[in-house]
Amino acid sequence: MSNTPLPFALTRPAHVNQTHLVVTDLSTVSKFYQDVIGLASLEKTGSGEVLGVAGVPLLTLTTGNDVVRAPRTAAGLFHTAFLVPDRSALAAWLAHAAHAGVRLDGASDHLVSEAIYLSDPEGNGIEIYRDRKPDEWTMLPDGTVQMATEGLDLQALYDSADKGRWAGMQEGTAIGHIHLQVGNVPEAEKFYRDVLGLKVMARYPGASFFATGGYHHHIAANIWNSRGAGARADSMSGLSDYSLRFNDKAALEQAVASLDNLEIASARTAEGVSLKDPWGIGLTLSA
Repeated sequence: MSNTPLPFALTRPAHVNQTHLVVTDLSTVSKFYQDVIGLASLEKTGSGEVLGVAGVPLLTLTTGNDVVRAPRTAAGLFHTAFLVPDRSALAAWLAHAAHAGVRLDGASDHLVSEAIYLSDPEGNGIEIYRDRKPDEWTMLPDGTVQMATEGLDLQALYDSADKGRWAGMQEGTAIGHIHLQVGNVPEAEKFYRDVLGLKVMARYPGASFFATGGYHHHIAANIWNSRGAGARADSMSGLSDYSLRFNDKAALEQAVASLDNLEIASARTAEGVSLKDPWGIGLTLSA
């Protein structure tokens, strides 16, 4: 992203950096993320592949002999949200998807953003979205942000697109947020707000949205499919782990201190501080 300004989401005290999915069919899923989503292969081994944009890793895929498909009701991933640089980039992706006959799951105007939804071949949710500028958002008196789910005019977006040759996701594309399936929203708030220090920026029925630095959300958690779900099994397909990168060293130190004070199991690794959330989803806090 050296030649492209960082999106607002990535300039906040902390943001989602990378995600890791476990899949049953590595070749098929990797091809989908390259051909349909527009990521590029950056590194490949016999059991995994790292995909990204302009040399920046965003998504790791791995497989194994014991991987079993997670049920739809399991805790884990609701969607990985790829944030494109602007509306023209979103329109270009939509035109590519339309010409390729890609099946979409939906599209919404969330007031703060415009989003298109689809799923990969193993049912992992994906959002492709662009943010409106923060000064176009409506901040409420309590410090939360006004969000909604309204219809997005896909035809108008498609009509605005440059219909030139598709060359993959544009430089500057990032993971803007990750949306999780959890078993209990109040427990998610205790973990993401009270332990990791994120702020609740919005609530929907059955979901809460968390962020740092006034972003609309870096992490969301819902129970729409997964109410009462327990911890994930290690052999489940889907979201294995993701990383939360801290631009603010003090915020990272405070989060790590909370883990220690509450005696939440964690490990120091070369990548950062590794732990699991209450549903067994792996998380690495890094600087």
